[in-house]
Amino acid sequence: MFDILVYLFENYIHNEADIYVNHADLTKELSKAGFHDNDIFRALKWLDRLSALQENQTKPYLSKATSNATRILTLEEYRKIDTEGQGFLMFLEQINVLDATTREMVIDRVMDLDSNSISLEDLKWVVLMVLFNVPGRENAYAQMEDLLFDEPEGPLH
Repeated sequence: MFDILVYLFENYIHNEADIYVNHADLTKELSKAGFHDNDIFRALKWLDRLSALQENQTKPYLSKATSNATRILTLEEYRKIDTEGQGFLMFLEQINVLDATTREMVIDRVMDLDSNSISLEDLKWVVLMVLFNVPGRENAYAQMEDLLFDEPEGPLH
């Protein structure tokens, strides 16, 4: 399912293609690209839920998030987001790429993925997808895009 999300983001959303494609047409195209119908359905549902979060902030905890609070992960979240991922989320908050609300949106979308754990690379994609349509977070999106696509040159010492 995650491969479909990245495919859609790269080919439709990120490239500013017409993202108001009929679900049936999109399902056909994704099937032709080799994706399975069940995975396509789950990916489209995941994107619909992301859209609802971005537009309405439908989760009650999003309105109660404060910037000075320390986030403690639930046991399920802790199992899915490893220490490296948790550190990355904290780093993104410290450099103001994520705020408390967008952090919660990222965690919500990660928990809705159909895997037991998430790699750091996949977590970066989720953050990018969350930030894409959040009003007022254009700079954060650009900064996250740089973190995802810009590979450091030379040694990092």
